[in-house]
Amino acid sequence: MVSLSNHSSRAKVFDKLRLTVAAYFSVQYSNTSFPTKYLPSATYLNFKFELMKNGLKIAIGADHAGFDYKQAILGMFDNITFKDYGTYSAESADYPDFAHLVATAVESGEADFGILLCGSANGVAMTANKHQGIRAALCWKQDVAVPARTHNNANVLCLPARHMSLEEAKKTIETFLTEEFEGGRHARRVDKISC
Repeated sequence: MVSLSNHSSRAKVFDKLRLTVAAYFSVQYSNTSFPTKYLPSATYLNFKFELMKNGLKIAIGADHAGFDYKQAILGMFDNITFKDYGTYSAESADYPDFAHLVATAVESGEADFGILLCGSANGVAMTANKHQGIRAALCWKQDVAVPARTHNNANVLCLPARHMSLEEAKKTIETFLTEEFEGGRHARRVDKISC
């Protein structure tokens, strides 16, 4: 599980990067004022994602319905260290077998985050959420991944392979890995989840 202090350190690095990039643009375009808050969001998010994914450890698992997407995802992100918990073929498999392995890796701190895939993502989400230290979020598009991280501090992303395109899955993963937990009132609510 990723500690808040780890997120805080990363946030400081992102702020420094944002200022550095803004300073670069200010020098390049010295005729115009270029305050950091006006840094193009797509550029900022690209830089943020490059930094965030560098060195991240992600536990990933899928059943047969998510196998093809899992294999594609493993090749999409060069700087992320993936630990693949299976399945290792498109043969019929039981999603709890892989969901428990990924959840355990995240819960123990072996992985920073987890990614689980199955046909609807309901089964893997239900299974992962049986673990006390897991907050698995079923996200079928980018917009859903934002509050999953910022408000719910989700640490496992569950993707429905039969209900989203591979491109949408990639965007959702990028969003999930770059958004940060806001804390505050959300922390109070997240603290009430475990029973």
